[in-house]
Amino acid sequence: MTKGNSTKITDELYRYVLAHNPPLDAVQRGLVATTYEKFPDVAGMQSAEEQGPLLAFLVRLTGARHIVEIGTFTGFSALSMAQALPADGLIIACDVSQEWTRYGQEAWEAAGVADRIDLRIAPALDTLRAMPADEHIDMAYVDADKESQISYWEELVPRLRPGGLIVTDNTLYHGTVLDESATGAAAGVRAYNDHVAADPRMESVLLGISDGLTLSRKRRTR
Repeated sequence: MTKGNSTKITDELYRYVLAHNPPLDAVQRGLVATTYEKFPDVAGMQSAEEQGPLLAFLVRLTGARHIVEIGTFTGFSALSMAQALPADGLIIACDVSQEWTRYGQEAWEAAGVADRIDLRIAPALDTLRAMPADEHIDMAYVDADKESQISYWEELVPRLRPGGLIVTDNTLYHGTVLDESATGAAAGVRAYNDHVAADPRMESVLLGISDGLTLSRKRRTR
């Protein structure tokens, strides 16, 4: 194995990266700040700042109109994607916490995109299984309980249109994916990564962005 570029992302270099990405707008910035103020112990569940512009970029790149988000937390990722959607686009945002998501709802209203986000407070598997079985999803963002990710994958892939995209966060899980004796969430991520890499219906790349980000595209069949 030959390792390529080994640039270490220092705090200074991270600030440089952010400075050369599209900046967060006032509503996004306010939501990030509110999340850290209201939920300091779990604020790390929020998608990294650089992932907001990336998700928006991917929405525009794929021409997505129908998006499913598994794990909304305080709504930063949903906000970023909704702002990139056309006026007739829709995100079905799945979460189980009204406490967390109410801050997202306030931000979505402030940004003028609340009509593009359908928040469903229920177990995500129940929401997915109630969806039509045809290939109607353009893009999905998976950032929820790690032990259930394979189940989410198996509900999403058949409903994803050919050429559609699944984006999965935390696929390095703080480096614990290297631990063969991992349990709990870390074991869930390890199993999910193996499952994704072996799925012939999809082509996937795992990127070293933030805590690991996997992009998976549904293959087109003749």
